[in-house]
Amino acid sequence: MSRIKELFEKKKKELVSIYFTAGFPTVDSTMQILSALQENGTDIVELGMPFSDPLADGPVIQHSSEVAIKNGMNLDLLFEQTKEMRKSISIPIVLMGYLNPLLQYGLDKFLKRAAENGFDALIIPDLPIREYEMQYKPLFEKHGLQNIFLVTPQTNEERVRHIDKISNAFIYLVSSASTTGAKDKFATEQENYFKRIASYKLNNPLLTGFGISNRQTFEQACKYTNGAIIGSAFIKALEKDNNIKSVVSNFIHSIVKEKVA
Repeated sequence: MSRIKELFEKKKKELVSIYFTAGFPTVDSTMQILSALQENGTDIVELGMPFSDPLADGPVIQHSSEVAIKNGMNLDLLFEQTKEMRKSISIPIVLMGYLNPLLQYGLDKFLKRAAENGFDALIIPDLPIREYEMQYKPLFEKHGLQNIFLVTPQTNEERVRHIDKISNAFIYLVSSASTTGAKDKFATEQENYFKRIASYKLNNPLLTGFGISNRQTFEQACKYTNGAIIGSAFIKALEKDNNIKSVVSNFIHSIVKEKVA
C-alpha cells in the first residue's frame, strides 16, 4: 500500500498538508523543514520545485520561488539533497511543479529520480488531463508515482467524476478560481462549493488548497473535505524567523487544536 493510501486509511479528517518551496528560505533548508514538519505532526508535505513562471501561484509563493532560484536550487540539487530522505522522513511527500521544466529535464529521467528518492506523487497544474492520459500515464505507472489532479469551482460534475476515476491518491480541491494566497475566512459561496463536491461521494479523498491561512479556514475546509493544504501563510512564517524548528512548531500548533506530544 502506498504511503498516501495508508495515511488516508489511518486518518479520515483534519489532515494537515503543508506546502513550501525547495531551496527557500535558504538553499540548504529543505531537509530541515521536512524534518521539523514531520516532528510536529504534519500529515503530508507538498514540496514545490521553483520555477520562473509559476502560473497557479500567488505573489508569496512566486517570491519564494524567485528566492530559491537565486539561492541556486534546481532539480539536480533537489534530488541530491533528498536522496537519503527516506532514512528519516516517513510521511508522504508530493512534488509540485510545472510541466515545462520537467520536459526539459526529461520526464522519464525526472520520474525515475523522484521514485528513487522516495517521493510519492506529483501535482502538475498545467498538465492537461487528456495529455496525461494519452502520453504520460504509462511513465507515471512505470515509476510507481501518482499524479494528483485539481478541481476548481468551475469544474463540472462529469469532469470531477472522471478525475476521480483516473486518480489513485487524493484530489486537490482548489478553493477558488484564483492564484494561491492566504485568506481570513471562506465565503458562503465557497462553502457551498465544498459541500457540492462532498455530495458526489467520490472514491478518492479530498484536500482543499488555496486560501487556508489559520484555524478558522482550516476548520471550514475540513468540514466537507479530509484536510487542507497550507502554503502562503507558512511561507510568510518562514520569512519572519530563521529558527526553523520554532517557526514550524508555532505555525502547526496555531492551525490544529492540540499540540503534538
